[in-house]
Amino acid sequence: MDLPDFKDDPYMKVLRPLVEAYLAFMREGSRHIRSMRLTPSQFDVIATLGETGGMTCGELSAATLVTKGTLTGVLDRLVAKGLIRRDPVKGDRRCTKIRLTDKGEALFQKTFAAHATFLKPYFARALTPKEAEQGRAILLRIRDSFQGRETGAQTQP
Repeated sequence: MDLPDFKDDPYMKVLRPLVEAYLAFMREGSRHIRSMRLTPSQFDVIATLGETGGMTCGELSAATLVTKGTLTGVLDRLVAKGLIRRDPVKGDRRCTKIRLTDKGEALFQKTFAAHATFLKPYFARALTPKEAEQGRAILLRIRDSFQGRETGAQTQP
């Protein structure tokens, strides 16, 4: 079987810059998060729980980028730091609601704003607000395509 010629394939030309952008984002974002004495997974959980009444483990797993296998350990460490608590759900002994403690809420207020402020200039240097909206739509379509969902992509003339 002959290898197809991908040199001029417009779809393959997107792949490397996409991966490079992701890696650069993760490198800089993780460095900043670690400077606030959190791991990226801990920050993800705190940011997701912020300004909510709490979430079950299943809801939290679906809403974060933390894998189910990693989530329990992350939650255990956040409990040990006094940042979250596990509350039983009335009527369902198997289920717990994860909530930020007052200390966790204060950390959310401090770190979420700081991280958003840290990241914004990277995007603002590269994109206009309109381009940011378009980029988001494109990235969501790519994500949905990989997840086997209908993307609603439009063909370009």
